[in-house]
Formats: sequence, structure tokens, C-alpha cells
Amino acid sequence: MSRAKLILALVVVGLIHQPLPRAQDRVPPNQLAREIFKQLIEINTTDSVGNVTTAAEAMATRLRDAGFPDQDIHVAGPTEKKKNLVVRLHGATTSNKRPLLFMGHLDVVEALRTDWTTDPFQFIEKDGYFYGRGTQDMKAGDAILIANFIRLKKENFTPDRDLILALTADEENGSYNGVDWLLKTHRDWIDAAYSINLDGGEFERNGDTRLYTAIQASEKVYVDYQLESLNSGGHSSVPSPDNAIYNLAGALTKIQNFSFPTNISEVTRNYFQRTAEFNSGRTASDLRAAAKQPPDKNAISRLSAIPYYNALFRTTCVATMLSGGHAPNALPQTARANVNCRIFPGESPDQIRTTLQNVIADSKVTVTTVPIHAADGTEVPTVAVPPSPLLPELTQAMDQAVAKTWGKLPVVATMSNGATDGKITRIAGIPTYGIACLFYEEGDDRSHGKDERIVARDFDEGVQFAYNLINQLTTPR
Repeated sequence: MSRAKLILALVVVGLIHQPLPRAQDRVPPNQLAREIFKQLIEINTTDSVGNVTTAAEAMATRLRDAGFPDQDIHVAGPTEKKKNLVVRLHGATTSNKRPLLFMGHLDVVEALRTDWTTDPFQFIEKDGYFYGRGTQDMKAGDAILIANFIRLKKENFTPDRDLILALTADEENGSYNGVDWLLKTHRDWIDAAYSINLDGGEFERNGDTRLYTAIQASEKVYVDYQLESLNSGGHSSVPSPDNAIYNLAGALTKIQNFSFPTNISEVTRNYFQRTAEFNSGRTASDLRAAAKQPPDKNAISRLSAIPYYNALFRTTCVATMLSGGHAPNALPQTARANVNCRIFPGESPDQIRTTLQNVIADSKVTVTTVPIHAADGTEVPTVAVPPSPLLPELTQAMDQAVAKTWGKLPVVATMSNGATDGKITRIAGIPTYGIACLFYEEGDDRSHGKDERIVARDFDEGVQFAYNLINQLTTPR
């Protein structure tokens, strides 16, 4: 995934800030969870040279050692290096409730040792932080889930329904060997009433102040478009204004200067109203003005100058990759660019492609949708991702688990600007809710970047919070 910065609020409960606890009140370290975390970080699961199967099998071994029978553990996938782990904890035999799915991904993005001050594939504890590729995105979540399933098994806990854990491949990059493959080939392994995805719904804090917890209920649609300019070329000693690279550069400049129309839904309007309470001054008044019907155009213009807010108002597109030319002494015959768009829910990807073509207004540059293919080679259609309804049993359990772990804190339902595997399960008819389970420092998002890290204390508390949440959701009443 790439893990996206927070987003659109739908519901805010109990708008108060909770300070961090005193040292003597903190949750003690969970050594098993830390050992699992370390083991996962030190297994390279990148798409290039890594092996997700190694991580899946290592976790399967831990689960077997904890007492899970072989028939309840599956390590499977279409390729040898990209197998998924699925395990089931059986609930009460008298229960008529459908299972509850917990999910995360084992793969991580690439990391160059030369970019880091530490070895990205070595688990380092330093100055109260855990460093390593995947600490934020999202092996902390994987370790939290494995540790809690082991704890529940050893406690002989019998939930009021089956609990399923799926740790998968290809969320960050690849050919849909993960959740997509499981749904197509073994849906019965992971079919559930709904899913909780630890790769979303970030909990935010600012220094020693916890700001809010989150439930990610929906997300924007990720689509790549290819811009291409073709030319007959020629000798570079005779320059021509009809140049494939120049044509492409002109098209990209037009896209850079174009702003998609403002799109405010009931969700975003509520977000602006609620988050005005977290802000002050001009920003707070502009958020309230943006929430009006009709919205204040001047307020939207001022807020749109801030990239974070701009992404909440509309579809956004940005050039991410370039290629062109074939020789240093020849006019370029081909120039291409990838433009990545995050499409506002309800807007058509085909219409966005048409809009880009119209903005460019140059017959020498074409715009096509970049296809996505599943593991079996079939093309994955680009469709709108439906939001997940806020279930009272989930929101109530979330309130209770948050209060038990940290005291009273706001619970904010969000819509992500990025994409997670939650879009796949939502499209497949499994409502999905991103709940990160641990706090992240506001302004210190290092996922996909160098020196990725999380606070050790936040990890320990996240392990306990997940345990509290599972109990609130599944303890027979």
C-alpha cells in the first residue's frame, strides 16, 4: 500500500485530547509481540529480492507451536515466493454469526541500504523507537495480530464467531497474488461478515497529546494513466518544434496547472465541520465555510493551497514516472509519462481520462488507462469502491476498547486518499474497516521512506488495544 495520510472524517465521538500516561501507568512491553515483530522485519519481503512465503511460513510455525491445528492453517499462493497465510480460530459451535476477518500484508516497499542510517532489514531499537523497513507499513500490525491470536489460543478463548487472520502478499507491488487471489480461489477461507484491516485508520498524536483514533470506512480510487507522444524522429542536428519530449512536457505542464472541480459530499462536509474543532484562526473558519451549502469558494481556494486539504476537495493527478528518447544524438521518437490519479468516490475513471485528454488538447499526446492484471493474467476492472457502513457493533466496541486502553478519546471514521487491500474486499462485498491499533506521530510518517520507525511504547500499547478490541467484538454476551 502505500499508507496514505488521513483523511475524511464522518463521525467524531468525544472531542477531547488525552495526554500520554505517566511512565508507571504505561502498558508493559509484550515480549512475544516484540520477538515476532523483530522476526518479520528481518525477513526481506520486497517484490524484487524478498520472499513473502518465508514470512508466512515463519508465522505459521509460531501458530502451530501455540496449538493451532494444521487444518486451520493455510500457507498458499500462486507463486513460490508469494504465498499467503490464513489461520482460523474457531468460535462457539452454537453461534450463527458469520466470521470476522482480520487482515494485513506481509510485503514491503523497496529500501536501499545507502539511503538509511541503519540496515533497513535489521530490527533496531534506538532512543525509544523501533527502526526497520515495514515498522510503520505494516509489519507492526502483522505482529500485533499474530501475537494476539497466539494469546487467545493459549487462553482457550472461545469467541462468539470464527476469527480469521489473513496476512497476504502484493499489497505494495506485484500481480495480485494476495487478497485478490484468495477471493478468487479460496473465498471460503476468508469469507466474513466484515473485515478489520490494520493497514488503515491511523491513530494520531502530537507530541505527548493523543488527538484521535480512527476507523477507515472508505477510500479513493487509484488509477494510473499513460501519456504518450510519438514522432518520426530524425537527426538532432536539425531540431524540430514537433518533438515528442517537448509535446509531452507541454501536456504535463497543463495537467500540473489544472485543478479538478470541487466535490463535496455529505462525508466531506461533515469532516470539515468536525475538524474545525481541532483547528483555530483562519483555518477553522475556512473549514466551517467550506462545509456550508453552498460552500464558500474563497475558503475552498485558501484551503486548496494546502496539499492535504486540496486532496480532500477533489480528484488529484500527478506525474510520477517519465521515459523518452532512444539516443543522445537523435530526436526523440517516443516520450511517455505515468500520471497517477486518486479519484474522488462516485467519479468515473473513464471520465477522468477524458478530462485529462481535453485538458491537454493536443492530438500528438494520447491518454490511456494503464491496465492492472491479476495473478491469472486477467485484467482487473477499475471501478468505484463502495464505502463500508458504520456498524453499531463495531463503533461501540471501538469506543469501549479505546476507553479501556487510553481513556476517553475521539473516534473518527475516515476516508483515505490512498489505496489498501480494503478496496478489494469492499468490492467483493466484505465491508472493511481500517483500524491501525497504534498511534503515529503527526508529521512523522516515514512509511515507504528512509529510516522508517515507530515508537516502541506505541507498539506495546497497540498490542493491548487490539486484544481489548477483539474481546469487545467477540466475547459471548
